[in-house]
Amino acid sequence: MAHKKVNLPQKTCPVCQRPFTWRKKWEKDWEQVIYCSERCRRRKGKAN
Repeated sequence: MAHKKVNLPQKTCPVCQRPFTWRKKWEKDWEQVIYCSERCRRRKGKAN
């Protein structure tokens, strides 16, 4: 059985400016999720 992923919420990563979609592992703290990946989280204070 396939899941529909079209209705999942999205955010834009402030580091890479790419959109990222809700994931099951972020279910409990989606409001606090800011970065799309660990790599972007580490680069948050550095210039592009």
